[in-house]
Amino acid sequence: QVQLVVPMAVVFGPGSVPGDLPRPLPFRDVQEMEISVNLRTSVTSHYEMLYRSTTGQEQAALAAATAREADAALHPLQDTTLGSLTMYVVPETSSLLPQGINVYVGKHRSALVRAGGSLAALQTRLREVAQVMSFTASSIAAALSDRVPDGQLSPDARRYLKSSLGYEITFSLLNPDPKSHTVDWDIEGAVNRYVKPVLDKLSLVANFSVDSQILYYAVLGVTPRYDKESSSFLLSAHSLPHVINPVEARLGSSAASLYPVLNFLLYVPERSHSPLYIQDKDGAPVSTNAFHSPRWGGIMVYNVEAPASPQASLPVHVDVDMARVMEVFLAQLRLLFGLSREEVPPEFLLERPGNEGLADWELDHLLWAHTVENIATVSTTLTSLAQLLDKIGNIVIKDDVASEVYRAVASVQSAVTELSLGHLHAAFQASKEAVTSSERAFFDPSLLHLLYFPDDQKFAIYIPLFLPMAVPILLSLVKIVRETRQRKKEPTKMD
Repeated sequence: QVQLVVPMAVVFGPGSVPGDLPRPLPFRDVQEMEISVNLRTSVTSHYEMLYRSTTGQEQAALAAATAREADAALHPLQDTTLGSLTMYVVPETSSLLPQGINVYVGKHRSALVRAGGSLAALQTRLREVAQVMSFTASSIAAALSDRVPDGQLSPDARRYLKSSLGYEITFSLLNPDPKSHTVDWDIEGAVNRYVKPVLDKLSLVANFSVDSQILYYAVLGVTPRYDKESSSFLLSAHSLPHVINPVEARLGSSAASLYPVLNFLLYVPERSHSPLYIQDKDGAPVSTNAFHSPRWGGIMVYNVEAPASPQASLPVHVDVDMARVMEVFLAQLRLLFGLSREEVPPEFLLERPGNEGLADWELDHLLWAHTVENIATVSTTLTSLAQLLDKIGNIVIKDDVASEVYRAVASVQSAVTELSLGHLHAAFQASKEAVTSSERAFFDPSLLHLLYFPDDQKFAIYIPLFLPMAVPILLSLVKIVRETRQRKKEPTKMD
């Protein structure tokens, strides 16, 4: 049973303290919520709340003109521990929050919350904010998707990438018509400018490697439909799944990869199918002219303007606008890691993360989900290993395999303990070590060859060797037995 403890500081600004507080500030309170995964498994969320008043420095920071300035000024004064949250309660009449906005979530691990009058109303609002900034029932269910009954999973749960120790990101430029288009893209500069800040932030979660390639004469494999009204070619939503398989055969990036590969493809349509637009299920054009595939990556169609005169020399030189392309690919990367912001209530205002690509609390959101998923993965791996060893009676467990099993069990117990203490970073590191040890034990070469060598195969191998020798021996034994019996039957001669 896993208990997720979130340390929360609720800081009351001047004029925001509810009149029905049970006791004078400061005091502590605990709120619990149970997230049911299946009939046997449940995860308990535990919000440890410390209610207190603002300090002089915090009051000065809350006197800023805008919520963004206040968030920047409050950041050095906060607890920056991974997984911790700080809620600053401001009066209902505060001008920090715009009209109609009750909650402002900043780029770090704090939020500005408008006082709701009574303590019960405030606690309800705080619980909503805490779930947005840490974990929700749906994010835990997505992390444990292998154990959740299919009917109870949200459609997005299968979209997110499974937890891994590393990921490989491949950017591919597809130019199916190099005779008509010479395409230049500054992928190295774009990765350094747009992707690297995001991956630096995500380096705590996993190791990342990035590479790129240009593929010529690589077509989508689906013939688009020509639309006379718009004089353009259209790809409908139902044909998009058929686009990926022919393209994936050309990519070749996942063949020798140890880790999951994320593919981001920029497709420049051939001249005979240009311009090419993607339609959604309702037949409307997709604004980004891109689509993504769950746990695989995304494809963006980049249309090239036709030359002004038909006599223009070919090939046409094309410089790709990398800012527009990377904006789409980074949005798809966030979707694949489960960092979409679609579930936020309308009275919530979330600060854009800026150049870093994700806020501090979004990183925590990812760590909570991956820690729980790692614990479940280790549990499944060790259970499978135990069942396997029970079935193969003559298997030999070497000392190094046993030590990896012990290390995995100790690490996963440590991860569960650290979670119950509210130490998210230590819990995540322990869960990663547990996954590494359990995988090493399960895929150890000394065990692997015995998986494919059951008893019936032993008989199949040894019988052809021993049978030719055994037949004459058995016939000789039968003959000896027969002669012995005949001797006993014959009467002994007496002189």
